[in-house]
Amino acid sequence: MNKLFACGWVSALLILTSAASAGDWPQWRGPDRTDLSTETGLLKSWPEGGPKQLWVFKDAGLGYSGVAVVEGIIYTMGVRAEEEFLIAISAEDGTEKWATSMAGRLENKWGDGPRGTPTVQDGMVYAMGGTGVLVCAEAGTGRIVWKKEMSDFGGKRPGWGFCESVLVDGDKVVCTPGGDQGAILALDKKTGDTLWQTADFKDGAQYASILPIQFAGQQQLVQLTMKTLVGVNPETGAILWKSEWPGQTAVIPTPIYKDGYVYITSGYGVGCKLVKLAEGADPTDVYVNKVMKNHHGGVVLVGDHLYGYSDGVGWICQDFLTGEMVWNDRDALGKGAVTYADGKLYLLDERDGTVALVDASPEGWKEHGRFVLNPQTEQRSPSGRIWTHPVISNGRLYLRDQELLMSYDIQGQ
Repeated sequence: MNKLFACGWVSALLILTSAASAGDWPQWRGPDRTDLSTETGLLKSWPEGGPKQLWVFKDAGLGYSGVAVVEGIIYTMGVRAEEEFLIAISAEDGTEKWATSMAGRLENKWGDGPRGTPTVQDGMVYAMGGTGVLVCAEAGTGRIVWKKEMSDFGGKRPGWGFCESVLVDGDKVVCTPGGDQGAILALDKKTGDTLWQTADFKDGAQYASILPIQFAGQQQLVQLTMKTLVGVNPETGAILWKSEWPGQTAVIPTPIYKDGYVYITSGYGVGCKLVKLAEGADPTDVYVNKVMKNHHGGVVLVGDHLYGYSDGVGWICQDFLTGEMVWNDRDALGKGAVTYADGKLYLLDERDGTVALVDASPEGWKEHGRFVLNPQTEQRSPSGRIWTHPVISNGRLYLRDQELLMSYDIQGQ
């Protein structure tokens, strides 16, 4: 075969392969942990009753674990009987591929079972259950390669269980056991061996997940605990900077980063703030206010505007750089979670399972359809809600209510 032709054919194949997997959702909040899908060609409005439901998988187990989707396989976690399982499901037809027991059952008033989303990379799945057991398993078979417990690293289970979705960063798996041995921990992703632990940063574990960023030519890992926003050197675990945070009860949403600025928010009346990073120094506060008080449904940054549910004022649009409220709507939809794709916000009401399609626009609330999640579980704790965040991957919308996982076709015609 002609070498030039061969190289061109291989390049074309790589492009096609890349395009085929461009819509994968390999971890919490998507490929870059922003909850922004890059997919296009999706439905701009929904018919009455919502988009077509393709299938319902009825044995995902109890819990609030989200889904990762890679190469046609969905990965999630759930409780079956007294064990937490890591589960693989076909994205095509909703049939189970395998299920692997990974830990004992987390019991909690607000609902038993795991909370985090698995992370999939290089043929492996990394997942932390509600009790703080972290596993590495083969994506194709579910065979567990290694297993670690956060208690072995000084970690103490927070009140609602371990909720973190672990980060795979290069050759490392990074997570937050919290405690006196060091709040943040890096393990070798192939062996589970300890690489470093932040001995000079000992906050307790909360519920946010780590965000990798690039600032001033250096990679950093950003994490938020009850009292501290922190930047960490991913190679050594050294603390690069800190910023105080007056968290109350539970600190949950993942930080957001853009162009040298880090945004954080939490509920229970606390609010939000934006900090500006500086080389070799702690960041400075740009603003601190109560415009956004996001409990756990998450916030997305689209362009220069943030969108999410703020306790007390409803769904809001907030200016990223000034912190000012652009608009709010208390009545259109109840409190819940958000994700973004193709110019639209996908919003989920945690109380009744209403799903709404709304423009991601600073011009105000403009809706393009809604439907109510159906079926809904009969096994949810009386204190629980529909708390699993929506996921968009390869033209499908995935929604979960405890043991029920549903797939919807949202591709445009």
